[in-house]
Amino acid sequence: MAQERWTALSVWLAVLGILLVGVCAMARENEVQLLQRMQGEPNPVRKAKIEIKLANLRLTEVQDAYSRGQIETGAKLLGTFVEAIRTSRKMLQESGRRASKQPEGFRELEIALRENVRTLQDLGRTVSYFDRTPLTDAAQELDQMRGEVLQELFPGKPPVTRKDSSPPSTTATPAPTPAAR
Repeated sequence: MAQERWTALSVWLAVLGILLVGVCAMARENEVQLLQRMQGEPNPVRKAKIEIKLANLRLTEVQDAYSRGQIETGAKLLGTFVEAIRTSRKMLQESGRRASKQPEGFRELEIALRENVRTLQDLGRTVSYFDRTPLTDAAQELDQMRGEVLQELFPGKPPVTRKDSSPPSTTATPAPTPAAR
């Protein structure tokens, strides 16, 4: 009797799991759906958000290409990904909104840029040294763009500099001499 209950419960859990996976897969939009939504969208902020989603899809394609060892294809897709991010930024700039007063869209762009830079850096660690250049260049460009977006969001603050991107100091401070004590 108890074994029958466990069997029935496991069957129901399996069916529920399959349904959840199916619902999640249906909820994801593909490139064609995003392009259609963007064409019909009059609001530039919403358009920029859709462009960010489109860029994330392209970044997934970049990751897939690099993981399959298709470096040239990955580099080309990387160019389309960076261009989509640039387009999103341009849409937000041309919307006439001030990021510090109306952060919607800018905030999402900053978050996406931060995540994308991290993804590109992680992907660069898995790729051969000789194939890393496009990834590191794209990561640096996106990181610079993120700094600009942060400056627009918080105009009174000094520009953000990353600790690991600053060059190491070459001047050494001399040790105090015994006479100076």
